[in-house]
Amino acid sequence: MKNRFNLILMTVLACCLLTQYSCKEEFLTKAPPGVAAGNLIENSAGVEALLVGAYSTLQGFGRFGGDPATDWTYGSGASDEAYKGSSAGDQTNFNAVERFECLPSNAYMAERWRDCYNGVARSNQVLVFLKNTQAGPNKIADARAKQIEAEAKFLRAWFHFKANRVFRNIPYVKTEDELGKPAIEVPNTDAGWADMEADIQFAIDNLAETSYNKDPGRVNKFSATAFKAYVLMNQNKLAAAKPLLDAVISSGKYSLVSNYYDNYNETTENNKESIFEIQAQTSSVNHSAMVVTGPSMHQAGPAAIGWGFYQPSQVLFESFQTTADGLPVLDIAQREAIKSDMGVLSKDEFKPTDHLMDPRVDWTISRRGVDYLGWGICAGATWIREQANGGPYMTKKYMHLFANRALQTNGSGFDNNRNFRAIRLAHVLLWRAECAIADNDLVMAKDLINQIRNRAKGSQVVMGLCTTYKFDGSPVVVDYTKPAANYKVEPYTAFASKEEATKAVQMEWTLEFATEGQRFFNLRRWGNIKDVLNDYIARDTKFRSFLTGAQFVSPKNEYWPLPQAQLDIQASLTQDPNHK
Repeated sequence: MKNRFNLILMTVLACCLLTQYSCKEEFLTKAPPGVAAGNLIENSAGVEALLVGAYSTLQGFGRFGGDPATDWTYGSGASDEAYKGSSAGDQTNFNAVERFECLPSNAYMAERWRDCYNGVARSNQVLVFLKNTQAGPNKIADARAKQIEAEAKFLRAWFHFKANRVFRNIPYVKTEDELGKPAIEVPNTDAGWADMEADIQFAIDNLAETSYNKDPGRVNKFSATAFKAYVLMNQNKLAAAKPLLDAVISSGKYSLVSNYYDNYNETTENNKESIFEIQAQTSSVNHSAMVVTGPSMHQAGPAAIGWGFYQPSQVLFESFQTTADGLPVLDIAQREAIKSDMGVLSKDEFKPTDHLMDPRVDWTISRRGVDYLGWGICAGATWIREQANGGPYMTKKYMHLFANRALQTNGSGFDNNRNFRAIRLAHVLLWRAECAIADNDLVMAKDLINQIRNRAKGSQVVMGLCTTYKFDGSPVVVDYTKPAANYKVEPYTAFASKEEATKAVQMEWTLEFATEGQRFFNLRRWGNIKDVLNDYIARDTKFRSFLTGAQFVSPKNEYWPLPQAQLDIQASLTQDPNHK
């Protein structure tokens, strides 16, 4: 539930001038917009307000090229799990991301840079004013000052991590006191891992096990520990990550919620599974929302609030099929082609598949014949902006429930109050399973993966069996006492080999976290990104024409080019050699 921290965050947002930076050196040297100056805030209240302002930038400002919270563009839209959606001519810069054809001049590159380094600048501003405050007459208590420094350094590392996910080498920008030189002179000679780890370790060493004032939006020792493991996993340092993951798991502070959808429902936020959760809130006069929410909602139909972007792929939909034993089909070549309503008008007959499916599919993908979060049965083509471009599906994880519509007090709900669970226990369990597989402990890996699968098995399923197959204006017949589709999910009994276990944990990442901005980055760290994405291109061009002629090339397409406008004004930066 929302709490005092959200209200403070809303106040800070209302007071800040959230202007967007232009592409100039002020990214790294100018105080962030809305920051007061001088001794007016060199006190406890002022520094605390600056810190909340730094938290507020976790969501980012750019809906497409930015978004350092959910990573929907680079983590999902550039992968095999989702399309840009909308219409072919809308947001053409996204087309280049999807087709792996981005140039340094693409505006999305500058937008991502801006959102990441805006967060870095706000984090550094906290540290600067904290130091000034501690040297003045209004000194903050030493214990709290250490915590503020730790929170700010966690956030600084987080924003650099988000830059690192998109750009191969980045400048790691600290305060000028720490650097001993102007920030504008910092080069991008490496990925920033060492500085990132140092900042996170400071957070681990100085944060309590419970967040300050018990505010769920703030970080604590365990969220910092999980974040460091996250950073290490992305470097494939599994042995180093393992004890950190064990510390989080054995802490007893976190457990899987019993119902899968409680990780998305806005009335069950900040629950016992959540380790680091990015907060959102709405009021009658303002909002602080995940920037993806409005774009990813249906443009037509009863829930016609959004723009019709972010549409799941056919490849993703087919990933949710299960065998008679309730297990996923790990080899994509062995999966059955599952019919969709691509090209079928809503007024024409279409009967949804009766293939066994993992129930998480209908909490993830909006599809014809299935209830859309209480807003009504999706009618297919009439709800979709341009099927030929974006396919017949929409995402569900960022749209609020119909039952919770009254909580969206800012306008139509386009910018809603749904939080984003950036790190939750399910992430930690799957990372730990990967470590177990590396150690050839297949029993432990199975048990960890099965914790998540058993939760899916025991969770609520989407209800409402629709037996209307033509949406032509006639009454829609739905039996809400029956499940919406033919669901089955079961745990694994054993893994026959390390290879099978590896495929199983990678598949579980898809089933559990589809459309949450993880897929592209997971494929990159697993080392199979080139093969998977080129296979996807071959498959998807049989479903729609957009990717015809596209090719994923390693290592070039594993990262995006630095924005040209930034290179033009910052001599210390060098372009990724793969993009010269």
